[in-house]
Amino acid sequence: MSVYVDNARHPFGRLLMCHMWADSREELFAMADRIGVQRKWFQRPAGIGVAGMDAPWEHFDIAQSKRAMAIAAGAIETDKYGPVEHTARLADNHKKLEQIAHCRALGFGGGVREATS
Repeated sequence: MSVYVDNARHPFGRLLMCHMWADSREELFAMADRIGVQRKWFQRPAGIGVAGMDAPWEHFDIAQSKRAMAIAAGAIETDKYGPVEHTARLADNHKKLEQIAHCRALGFGGGVREATS
């Protein structure tokens, strides 16, 4: 089991945010608790019976300072394709995984190693 953080830098007020996700919800929540991210910021698909904000996949948006804490606590760094790769693996979508590999081979993604979820 692993927790991942991508190299995104999306503005949110004065902060720059990235994504944090994991192979399991339990591991994701454990990391969020460890680095001080409140569970009310959990994002997940609607209708799964878990409190949080609607999103296509289970994750937290976290500030760069929390990203550094997550990495120090063992999170795996990945590029901007990490979240898409994770959801493609969960869906067993080989075509999407091939597209991601192609984009990385062309040098896109930001130069951080790929996730291995």
